[in-house]
Amino acid sequence: MPEKQQISPLVTLTTDLGTSDHYVAVLKAVMLGINPAIQFVDISHHIPPQDIMACAWVVKNAAFYFPKGTVHLVAVDPTTGTNRKPLAVKIKDQLFVGPDNGAFSLIADQNEAEIFELSKEEFWGKISSNTFHARDIFAPIAAHLASGVALDWIGKKVESMMNYRWAIPTDDHDSLNGWVVHIDRFGNLITNISKSLVGSASSGRTSKVYAGNTIITGISSAYANVPESEALAYFNSSDMLEIAINKGNAQQMLGVEKGTSVTVLFKD
Repeated sequence: MPEKQQISPLVTLTTDLGTSDHYVAVLKAVMLGINPAIQFVDISHHIPPQDIMACAWVVKNAAFYFPKGTVHLVAVDPTTGTNRKPLAVKIKDQLFVGPDNGAFSLIADQNEAEIFELSKEEFWGKISSNTFHARDIFAPIAAHLASGVALDWIGKKVESMMNYRWAIPTDDHDSLNGWVVHIDRFGNLITNISKSLVGSASSGRTSKVYAGNTIITGISSAYANVPESEALAYFNSSDMLEIAINKGNAQQMLGVEKGTSVTVLFKD
């Protein structure tokens, strides 16, 4: 038998299960039953129910800061109980475990991914349920991977997975047209318009940002650039254009939801 890989016993969890029920504790209990040395980091358990895009956005912006070999249990699964494949996926130096529902292709973005279908049922849990694969398949697999079990022990390598792509803003020379792809817990509106895209399109021109019925002049560097309760646009820590209210909730105050169009208009 090949030697086990040297992998950190570190597992992150991202789910839509919330924290008021027993579900997350059960996932951790299953993994600790396999390896009591596992350390857990909760990325989020408050992903909007069954929202694959929100899940991918949150994981994508957190996972690649973790040490090499960290295992990420990603359990937002509107397809549970169907014949979709359970997967383990290696992206860069991180390992991801969860259902084949498109989230991993969004997390990978333009990076290469090694994909393994979790076909070795001896690595699954002893209990089998059609409604809680996070407990019965994904948590045991994550624990085994965190314990150093190699990917090719727990499944067979496959060439493809369900493939989604982040939509790219359109550019018509005088404007960039994108939309709100995520809203954080503060009500800040995160768009799919990147800092580099704005920089290359602006060519030194001034800009206005249109979101819903709101017009924002210029792009700020900090909340304090505008008075309290006023809207501003700025580039967040992921270098994406974000719209916020200084000491307020932009989603509520501007009446903007995920999917709302956002335009950056350039003028000489």
